[in-house]
Amino acid sequence: MSVKLDNGSICVGLSENGAELISVVNKRTGLEYIWQADPNFWGRHAPNLFPIVGRLRGDRYKFRDKTYFMPQHGFARDNEFDLVEKTATTARFRLTDSEETQAIYPFKFQFDVEYRLTAQDTLGIAYIVTNLDHQDIYFSVGGHPAFNVPLLPEEKFTDYYVNIEPRRHYDRVKLVGSYLDNNQEDTFDARVPLRLRRDDYKDDAIILKLGGNPLSIVLARLNESHGITMHIQDAKYVGIWTPYVKEAPFVAIEPWWGIADTVDADGNITHKYAINDLAPAQIFTGSYSLTFF
Repeated sequence: MSVKLDNGSICVGLSENGAELISVVNKRTGLEYIWQADPNFWGRHAPNLFPIVGRLRGDRYKFRDKTYFMPQHGFARDNEFDLVEKTATTARFRLTDSEETQAIYPFKFQFDVEYRLTAQDTLGIAYIVTNLDHQDIYFSVGGHPAFNVPLLPEEKFTDYYVNIEPRRHYDRVKLVGSYLDNNQEDTFDARVPLRLRRDDYKDDAIILKLGGNPLSIVLARLNESHGITMHIQDAKYVGIWTPYVKEAPFVAIEPWWGIADTVDADGNITHKYAINDLAPAQIFTGSYSLTFF
């Protein structure tokens, strides 16, 4: 089922499947900003990642001496959420534990995804994780929104750029296959804008370590006539990705509160690198916003 938000300036489409953002259209220009999930390139729009981000070693982990299997990016993106709140400009979706989730994730939880049109051209997204268990729960969470690049048929991929604020050097983390290798950390110079080039994604995503510090990323046409700005409040990482081999006409900008396993991970989820540990009855919130122009 599709859920619509509309503030007179932009129209937002959401799906109860995965609580996924599937469309943002500028009502004046008709521009569709969200990637429309062409399966020839990548068959998703903007999946929500929970209770892991990235891949576990061997797609498995241990908790209290029992082994569980978990697919890449977790199960939330493929589950039906309940729509628990709705107005013309807000929607809140909810996923809670079940027998099916307990079989692969032995924790009682409530995972809410909230969308809110906060201004004429801005959509706020929040992830709210509540521990309903009698024990600590361990999780990662993140967003994976993908944006059409180019936005107009007469434009080219290389007509766009990425600009990061604050403009400084960032620690860049590297993946070996699907896993994080902390011995290959590098630096990324964000003091100048990055013009989009396919070769920059030959080794997968550009992943920057944020450490919970706020960041803004602009993805726009070189003349700044249209694009998006993502404001990230407190994420641990951000990934910038497009499929290299397929030359896909989109770019994903991904705020993450967690990351894939390290190459030497021992498999114990309580030891997992960058995992979030939430005590009983406590609530975690992570948020970001998208401004469309």
